[in-house]
Amino acid sequence: MMRWFNKTRIEAIINPHTVPVRIERVDSHAIIPTYAHGDDACCDLYIIENYTIRKGERRLLRTGIAVEIPTGYEIQIRPRSGLAYKQGLSLVNAPGTIDAQYRNEITLLAINLGQLPITLHRGDRAAQMCIKPVYKIEFEEVDKLSDSDRGLGGWGSTGK
Repeated sequence: MMRWFNKTRIEAIINPHTVPVRIERVDSHAIIPTYAHGDDACCDLYIIENYTIRKGERRLLRTGIAVEIPTGYEIQIRPRSGLAYKQGLSLVNAPGTIDAQYRNEITLLAINLGQLPITLHRGDRAAQMCIKPVYKIEFEEVDKLSDSDRGLGGWGSTGK
C-alpha cells in the first residue's frame, strides 16, 4: 500500500496539473528527465550516446527511456530553444507525439539546420517533453461549411 503514496502521487494531489507517468530505463546510461525550474512547462530529455551531426544530416538520438502514458494524454517532444538558436539543432517532426499505447524507447529525430557539425555527448540535454490531454475529433460531414471573414484565403492571404 505504501507504493500508492509515493512522491509522484503526493505531488499529483498537491498539484492537480501533475500527471503520473511510469518510466523505465531501457539502457543503464539513461537519465530520468528533469525540470530545470519548478514552473517549466517541459522537462529535459538526455541522450545516452555521443553523436556528431553534420550540416543537413538527420539522426536518431537515443534517450534510453520508455514511458507508460495514461490514456487520454500524449507526450510532445520539442527542440530545446538554446540548441536551436545557438547551433541549429532541431527535430524533424517537431512537435513529435508519443501516444499512450507506445512502449518502446523514446528516440529523437534530430536535424542539424546549422552551418557547422554539431557534437553532442552522452548525458547532454537534447530535447524537451511535456504532457498534454488528448481530445478526439468528432467529424460531422456537411454539404457546405459556414462562411467566415477569411473566406478561402490560404498561405499568406492575410498580408506579410
